[in-house]
Amino acid sequence: MKVSQLAFVATLAAGTRSGSAFTVGGGAVQSQSVVRSSSSFPRAAATGEESATALWGRRRAGSLKRKPAARKASGGGSGSIAHKGVDEEQVRALFSLWNNALATRRTRRNASPADPRSLIVVLFFSFWNSFRFSRLFSAQGDSRIVAKRYAKRAVLLPTVSDAPRTDFGGIKDYFDAFLLKKPQGKIVEGDVRVGDGWAQDAGIYEFTMGATGDVVRARYTFVYVFEDNQWKIAHHHSSVMPEGIDIAKEITEDEVRLLFHLWNDALATLDSDAVAKRYAKAGVLLPTVSDTPRTDYESIKDYFDAFLLKKPQGTILESNVMIGTNWCQDAGIYEFDLLGDKVKARYSFVYKFEDGEWKIAHHHSSMMPEPLLAAPPAAAAAPLPEREVRALFELWNDALATLDPDVVAARYSASPCLLPTVSDVPRTDYASIKDYFVAFLEKKPLGTILESYVTSGPDWCMDDGIYEFAFGATGDKVKARYSFVYTKEGDEWKIAHHHSSQMPEEVVPKASLEAASV
Repeated sequence: MKVSQLAFVATLAAGTRSGSAFTVGGGAVQSQSVVRSSSSFPRAAATGEESATALWGRRRAGSLKRKPAARKASGGGSGSIAHKGVDEEQVRALFSLWNNALATRRTRRNASPADPRSLIVVLFFSFWNSFRFSRLFSAQGDSRIVAKRYAKRAVLLPTVSDAPRTDFGGIKDYFDAFLLKKPQGKIVEGDVRVGDGWAQDAGIYEFTMGATGDVVRARYTFVYVFEDNQWKIAHHHSSVMPEGIDIAKEITEDEVRLLFHLWNDALATLDSDAVAKRYAKAGVLLPTVSDTPRTDYESIKDYFDAFLLKKPQGTILESNVMIGTNWCQDAGIYEFDLLGDKVKARYSFVYKFEDGEWKIAHHHSSMMPEPLLAAPPAAAAAPLPEREVRALFELWNDALATLDPDVVAARYSASPCLLPTVSDVPRTDYASIKDYFVAFLEKKPLGTILESYVTSGPDWCMDDGIYEFAFGATGDKVKARYSFVYTKEGDEWKIAHHHSSQMPEEVVPKASLEAASV
C-alpha cells in the first residue's frame, strides 16, 4: 500500500468534523490532528504557523498586545471574531478531538511501526474512534493520547484537583485517574472567540461517566494555539457548577465546644421553644429518659416541656471533637444539676451549618452504663406508706396553685388517662391534659381531701375518696369524687390514672335515687 493511499484512508476515517491524519516520514508513523470543513482551514492554518507560534510565545512572556479584530461580516452566531484561518464551527470541533482522546483505548503494538500491518491497525482504530465506537471495546482511555492534545507549555486547572498541571507529566497524571471513570463529554452551552493565532471556547459541558452512570456538569474554558502544525490546548480551566457548592464554614475545636453553651443557655430560659429551635430542621434527639426518638420540632419541644421542669443546667466533664466540611461533632460526658441533684450522662452532638448558623443535627444522651450493669437486681420495693400516698395529692394541688397548665400536665405519667369532672372527653396525652387545665385554672382552684382510702403496692398506689375545691375566681366551693392511681417513673411518682366526677346526689334528685334503689 502506498503512502498516498494510506493518507486517503486516514482522511476518510477522520469523518466530517474531526479525526487524525497520518503521514509517514523516515520509516515512522506520525499522527497529526486536523479539523475539516469546506474551507481551506488546514492550509490557511499551516501558512500562519510561524506567526501564530511566535505570538503564543510572546503571550506566555506577558508581552502580548492583541490586534483589534472586527466582527464576522456574516453576522449572527455567538459573537465570534473573524479570522481567516479558523471559524466557530472548526473551533468547536477541537473539543471533539479532545473528547475522542478521552475514549481512545490504550493499545499494544507488537509489530514494528514501519510494518504496513501496524498502519492498518492504527487506521482502523482511528476510524472507529472518530465515530465514538471505541468505547465499546475499551476498558480505559489512554492518558498519553489525552495529554498530547495539550500544547508544550499548556496549563490545566482540573475540575477535581487543586494542583495546576503545567507539563505533559502533570497533565497525564491527572487523566490517569480521571479516565478510570470512562468519561464522555458534550457541550451544553458554549461561546467561541477567535483571534490572531488563537481561539477560545468557553461554556458548560456535561460528562457521562461510563464506569458509574453518573452525569456531571461543569464550566469550561479552552484556549487553543497553533503549534507544530496543529491546534493544541494552551489553557484548560474546568470547574464545578458554583451554585451546587456548599462553601465550607470554618470552625475550631474551641468553637465547637462553645456550641454546647448555646444549647445550655437555651435550657436556662426554661422555654422549650427556645431549646427546640437549637435543633436542625431534620434533627434527631435520642433523649436520656425517654424511649421515643424525637425527629421534628414538635416532638423535641414536647420532651423539653417536661425536662425543663427540673431546671437543668449542664457542664461538660469530658469532650472529644471532630470537624468536617460544614459539620462537626462533640462527644463525651456531661453532668446536670437537676434541682440540686447531680446526674452524669454520656452525650453525642453532631452539628451542621444550616441557614447561616450551627444547629444540632443529632443529639444522643444516655445514662452512664456501668452503674446500671453493676447494680444487683433490685429487691421488691416496699409499698408506699399511706401518709406518703396522700402527700402525692399535695404535689398535684401545688401544681394547680402555679396556674400553669404545663406544670399540672407534667404531674401525669407518660401514658396517662384523665377523666375530668366537667368534660366528656378522656384525656390520654400531655397535650390534651394541658388543654383541659388551661380552662380549669382560670377558676383559680385549690383542693382539700375530705375522705381518703389508700391502697398501695410495690410500684403503684391508689388514693380514692372525696375532695373539695375552693375557686378563688368566684368564691364557689364544689365537692367531687376522685380516684388517683400513681406509678413510679424513674425516681418520681406520677399520676397514671385520674377519674373525677360530680357528687351524684347533687346531679340527680335524691327522690330519683331512692326510687332507683327500691
